[in-house]
Amino acid sequence: MPTKIGIRQLVEFVLRSGDLIETKNSQNTAANGARIHRRLQKQRSKDDNYESEVYLKSIVTMNGTDYLISGRADGITLTDSGALIEEIKTSDQPFEDLSDNTLELYWGQVKVYGYLLLKDHLEFDHVTLHLTYFQVSNENVTTDEKVLTRDELTKFFQDLIDEYEYRLTLRAKLRKTRNESIQKLQFPFPAFRTGQHELAAAVYKTIYLQKRLFVEAPTGTGKTISTLFPAIKAMGEEKVQRLFYLTAKQSTRHVAEETIELMADKGLKLKSITLTAKDKIRFPEEDVPPEENPYMIGYYDRLKPALADLLTNEDAITRAVVEKYAKKHTVDPFEFSLDASLFCDVIICDYNYLFDPLVYLQRFFIEKDTDNFFLIDEVHNLVSRSRSMYSAEISDKAIAALLKSARGIKNKASEDFQKQLKKVRRVFNQIKKVLKEEVRDEKITADAPDKLINVLGKFDDFMGEWMQDQKPSDFLDDAKDFFFDCLTFVKIGALYDDSYKTRIVIEDKNIVIKQLCLDPSHFIDQSLDLGLGAVLFSATLSPMNYYQNVLGGIEHSLAYQLPSPFPAQNQAIMITQYVQTTYKQRPFNQDKIVDSLATLIQGKTGNYMFFFPSYGYLQQIKAAFEEKYPEVETIAQVGSMDNTERQAFLDQFQTDPTQTLAAFCVLGGIFSEGIDLRGNKLIGVAIVSVGLPGLSAENNLIRDYYDENNGHGFEYAYQMPGLNNVLQAAGRLIRSSHDEGIVLLLDQRFGSSRYTQLFPQHWQHFQRINSIDRLKFAVDNFWKERTHED
Repeated sequence: MPTKIGIRQLVEFVLRSGDLIETKNSQNTAANGARIHRRLQKQRSKDDNYESEVYLKSIVTMNGTDYLISGRADGITLTDSGALIEEIKTSDQPFEDLSDNTLELYWGQVKVYGYLLLKDHLEFDHVTLHLTYFQVSNENVTTDEKVLTRDELTKFFQDLIDEYEYRLTLRAKLRKTRNESIQKLQFPFPAFRTGQHELAAAVYKTIYLQKRLFVEAPTGTGKTISTLFPAIKAMGEEKVQRLFYLTAKQSTRHVAEETIELMADKGLKLKSITLTAKDKIRFPEEDVPPEENPYMIGYYDRLKPALADLLTNEDAITRAVVEKYAKKHTVDPFEFSLDASLFCDVIICDYNYLFDPLVYLQRFFIEKDTDNFFLIDEVHNLVSRSRSMYSAEISDKAIAALLKSARGIKNKASEDFQKQLKKVRRVFNQIKKVLKEEVRDEKITADAPDKLINVLGKFDDFMGEWMQDQKPSDFLDDAKDFFFDCLTFVKIGALYDDSYKTRIVIEDKNIVIKQLCLDPSHFIDQSLDLGLGAVLFSATLSPMNYYQNVLGGIEHSLAYQLPSPFPAQNQAIMITQYVQTTYKQRPFNQDKIVDSLATLIQGKTGNYMFFFPSYGYLQQIKAAFEEKYPEVETIAQVGSMDNTERQAFLDQFQTDPTQTLAAFCVLGGIFSEGIDLRGNKLIGVAIVSVGLPGLSAENNLIRDYYDENNGHGFEYAYQMPGLNNVLQAAGRLIRSSHDEGIVLLLDQRFGSSRYTQLFPQHWQHFQRINSIDRLKFAVDNFWKERTHED
């Protein structure tokens, strides 16, 4: 089957030139554009000869390979007297403000349609090309026409193909080198660890069967190499062409980079790239308007030589490599990385590049492409991240200050701004009035805030034009901030369905309206369906059916749970049946908790981490602990720690310590996952409470939603997120086959069947401890057995 090349893709690659124009202010979403297309096409359909969405295609041989050039013309009219093709474009800008290159791209697409149409209809020797431009902000329609002959269109098309063949030749050469190296590639270690071979086989089979696989692979399995290696081997067999390695944390992106580098040392030759967020990779000198930015002016004129230089000389394209070549060729580093990614085999990036409806990679994810396969690491983080991606909130807090600033600017633009913003304020005030009349400060409804979305949409349309004419100022920056909040709210509003609730709250005399996505599973399902398949993996995915349910649907996926590769006897799981940490019981259990922590660390000199559900509870127990056991060295996590402070904290965990260190940390915080304290740098972890998220109106909405849908509301809203935090924190302890230590669970609820039935396989040897004396015996016995075995 020939490889498909979209007409737009073909035209844009060859004909793009000139400046890089940022489109972040555009309200013209794909869904909105599609609605406008349908509206205009419906008007044309009154003509019996008019046909919309006509599929046109042609097989073209380039570089010795057949390619299918294809696309859908918006409208075609065929009569005995001739042929007409209509191309509909929608955008915010006035037609007269469109750049020459934008118009060249528009006409380029319709010219290709014209060529393909005449190729199918030999009875015509020319075609009328009709460009219809719809300005979204004011619904102005501009039309233009060109009549071109068969010879003119044939030359245009052939010139495109000749230029595009350069890209295909380069890509084919890269893929040939890649595949040859993959076929020779051996597993980069002398032998597979326990569970690695099974996981690698499961990943390969998932790709072969074009499925989704959820994997719980405990610490030590070597998840990154065990997923990347088989996926790359499948790539060498042409089962996939591109891998996306998606994760939530920078540290895991570095692990993926290091794993590819490890295989490269064994002979692997492929192109990998790490995408860095725009605000982090932008050069300082780019902090100017786009029309003054040297990295954007003439960007497309320098892009091809920059890409050729990069791809000729680099395989592992990290952030530093992107910045090096972007600086050398004076191209914007973020956009350069996106353009380079089209030539890459492995793309390492954040979750949002696939799942976030506002920032996903349109060049890859507009439609399904079975060349793509997804490896999604630390997928337990995607539950809360995806709810956040598909939710939005807006407040009237900024409006008063904006209006005050605008009143100080005496010109027509300021008056227009005030007029539009007051319309927005009026709707906020109407919503606020209803709450006051009902004598309450909060309201929950299943209805979308349509009236607010409508007025914000009109405000966004106004701002799209208004901002282009304003000079830089603090006022403009503040107006832009509010505009982007409005824009996000409107775009999320387009997704509103039965999985949403609207929460309206009065906070400090301001009104806040939130569109809350309670169940993002169908959105995740749609995103995952854009590729051939996916492997979603983490060290903690218990219970598996919960994660399958909230991350894309059980009916669409397979599940696989690996045992821990480490000896079970190296880790003790102890549950204190005598400790209660519910809010009511905390004052009566403080001394028991303090003494239990002391008993844990008295068993052996070493480094310990104590985890608490909140900073307040942490400080309370820490103060009591230090008062009773002042001889113990303690440190504590604080609310905001930068990378330097974080590293200084971790540097205190030394190998073979001569005195005990007790570190007080927060469950779900920066030290409860993503850190690796191997050997005897950490020999004990205590977790105080079952880690339930705090009671809140929004968590209760999640609870009520799942109660209605599957009867597991409390588990999905509270228990599972809490247990995930517990499992992640406990996972800091055993990081290699020689590590030893104790996990102490300080809450009698851990011993109930509600929790023990959810424990992962390598926790099934847990002990219930009924008193501090029994705890002392169990701790001492554990370390005696370890000494005896040594």
